[in-house]
Amino acid sequence: MKPFVIALDGPAAAGKGTLAKRLAAHYNLAYLDTGSLYRAVGLAVLRAGGDPTDAGAATEAAKTLSASLLSDPELRSAKAGDASSKVAAIPGVRAALFDWQRRFAAEPQADVDGRPRSGSVLDGRDIGTVICPEAEVKIFVTASAEARANRRLKELQARGEEAIYARVLEDIRARDARDAARADAPMKAAEDAVHLDTSDLDIDQVFAKAKAIVDERLKR
Repeated sequence: MKPFVIALDGPAAAGKGTLAKRLAAHYNLAYLDTGSLYRAVGLAVLRAGGDPTDAGAATEAAKTLSASLLSDPELRSAKAGDASSKVAAIPGVRAALFDWQRRFAAEPQADVDGRPRSGSVLDGRDIGTVICPEAEVKIFVTASAEARANRRLKELQARGEEAIYARVLEDIRARDARDAARADAPMKAAEDAVHLDTSDLDIDQVFAKAKAIVDERLKR
C-alpha cells in the first residue's frame, strides 16, 4: 500500500516544524524535519573550519552526513540556520540529500521507532515540488516576515542566545531571498498546495486548519 504523505513547505519560522510534529502524532505518521539535514550539513562544514558557501566542502559533508548529528542541540542555533540556507543553494548538497528524503517518504517505518506507520509528514522548502510531488496533501505554510522574526527572536532568547529583533528580521529576509532565488529547487508553493498563513494564528488554530485540510483529503 502506498504511504500517505503530507508535504509542508514554507519559509523559516512560519511554524512548519511544530505543525508537522502535531500532524504526525495525530495521524500516527513518521516525521522528518528536512531542514535538519541541511542544518546538519552546514554545522558539519562549520565545525570542520570550512565555509558553507564552498560547494566542494558542503557536498562532501552531505555525502558523509551522520544521522547522529540530527539530534545535536546546536542544530537550532542561529549560525546553523544561516549555514543551512547557504549549503541548501548548492546543487551537490541537494542531490546528496535527495535520496535520503525520498527513501524516508517511501519507507517511513524504517526510520522511526519501530512502530508501524502508514505514511509520513515531511517539512521543508521543496517537499511538494521536488521531493514528494506525488504527496496526497500539500500545504504551504507562511507568515509575514515580521511575525516570523518575532517568533525566531523568542526561540533564540529562550535558549539563552543574545539576539536583536532588527538583526533577526534582516536574517529572515535574507534567508527568504536565498531560498527563493536559488537555481536548484527554489522555495515555492506547489501548484496544488493549500496556502496557510499563520501570522495571526496560535498553534491550536493552525493545527485545526491543517487537520481540516488533511481530513478533507482522507474522505476522498
